[in-house]
Amino acid sequence: MANKVQLMEFNGISCVKMNAGGYEALVAYEIGSNVIRLRNLDKRMEFFRFSPENTADDIRASAEVWGLPTLYLPNRFADGKLRTSEGTYQLPVNEKAHYNNHIHGFLHKRPFELVEYSADSNCAWVKTRYVYDESDEFFRYLPIGFVAEYTFTLSEHGLEQDIKFINTSEKVLPMSLASHTTISSPFVEGAKEEDIRLTVPAGKRCELNARCLPTGHLSTLTMADLEYVNGNKKPVLQVVDNEMYTGGVTELDGQEFHGVIAEDTASGKKLCYEVSDEYKFWIIWNDRGFNHYFCPEPMSAMIDAPNLDMPADVTGYLEVKPGNSYTAHQRFFAD
Repeated sequence: MANKVQLMEFNGISCVKMNAGGYEALVAYEIGSNVIRLRNLDKRMEFFRFSPENTADDIRASAEVWGLPTLYLPNRFADGKLRTSEGTYQLPVNEKAHYNNHIHGFLHKRPFELVEYSADSNCAWVKTRYVYDESDEFFRYLPIGFVAEYTFTLSEHGLEQDIKFINTSEKVLPMSLASHTTISSPFVEGAKEEDIRLTVPAGKRCELNARCLPTGHLSTLTMADLEYVNGNKKPVLQVVDNEMYTGGVTELDGQEFHGVIAEDTASGKKLCYEVSDEYKFWIIWNDRGFNHYFCPEPMSAMIDAPNLDMPADVTGYLEVKPGNSYTAHQRFFAD
């Protein structure tokens, strides 16, 4: 089948549909450029949490838990405070007591501009852009202009996402980036959830308090934590609630692999999620375990990173200077 792209409406959602290399993807550019569906047609694998009944309103109402939402600013900021080297910003507290945090930012719900979509004999691709400035209602909380550019490439190598943030302001841009990646359970057609195992290259466990904020303590892995490292973790049918780790590398097909691997042990089919070195942490969450999805979330920085009394080389927090840019990359493929 020839590689191709086309504009389409999916239940009223404006999408670009890509087909290439045995994969099919739907990019909902008007909802944060969420990849609301990714399939490997040959292996009959459904990568992300997806519902054929979903409307645009359904996804926008809980955009964090469908498809592949890219988050800026991700996870939690205590009491809505965001402290940079130039000052402190007060974000809205949108997570109720007892948490009292700002959570997940705004970008994953914004309508992106469709810049380009095309295909050739090698791949199909989609480019989208969001210009963040005074016209965005969030700007009163975070008055720092930037442009976010996403490029999605589909080929026999799977789905790749290249992310670029350009600081268009005269202030430093706080940078913490994550994907609230929702993996379908099961992800192989006809498979059983109890057969799924997840490998995560966990280094240290990042201890969280009752508000899901870091205490600053990094602990050695327990036997339960080591289930991730050894590839024995069942990521569903039990509660996995915000388990955060420093990241490292694991192994795939005898090679070092910077990412996580979900395997359907009955068929041996693997869902592989590779990330660039910008992603230094993983947080695992599964919405109480019985809702047919789980989230291995790569993060460039710890939860509440800019506010922590810890070195930036530990928390992963950084700032993009005016006129400079920040890039990251991730890839999904079947093995």
